[in-house]
Amino acid sequence: MSEQSSFFAVVSRMKYIERWALMRNARPENLSEHSLEVAVIAHALATIGNVRHGRKLDADRAALIGLFHDTTEIVTGDMPTPVKYANGTIRDAYKDVEDQAAHRLLSGLPEDLRPTYEAIYFGADDENDAYLRKLVKAADRISALIKCVDERQSGNREFWRAEQGCRSKVEQMAATCPEVRDFMDEFLPSYGETLDELL
Repeated sequence: MSEQSSFFAVVSRMKYIERWALMRNARPENLSEHSLEVAVIAHALATIGNVRHGRKLDADRAALIGLFHDTTEIVTGDMPTPVKYANGTIRDAYKDVEDQAAHRLLSGLPEDLRPTYEAIYFGADDENDAYLRKLVKAADRISALIKCVDERQSGNREFWRAEQGCRSKVEQMAATCPEVRDFMDEFLPSYGETLDELL
């Protein structure tokens, strides 16, 4: 009989991790929801890069990285952005905690499967992979912006300042990633509309 492995059972617990813990939410968002949205947007950004900007990115890999990008928060919890980036010391310490959490999660895999998942978590040292991970980070920030837009549309002023901060960060990324600019111009404006308006 094979030895039991805990990795997928742990990953399934993303649905219990609530995001935006320091703020009043009109509708709570869990880590599973956020990760799916990041995966969809990351796939779109890589596809836009390939079709419109002559890149050779693996859009399916972008989606996969997006799905797993925050799984370490199952171990660490969702660290609020203002705390995580308060200063370089905290940021670097939290990065170390995230790396340790990733290794702890990966230890729940059988040895023969581990290298495949390590590549998702830690990536390769090449230019394409670095750019792909930059687009996943952009997708993560776009997802946060969408959450802020949704909350504002619900009449929740609590997210007003967060929306400004998220929008500024996404705009900075759009300055160096044309895929992000395209998504912001063509797709973001529809978020917050009703289903009747969308269809």
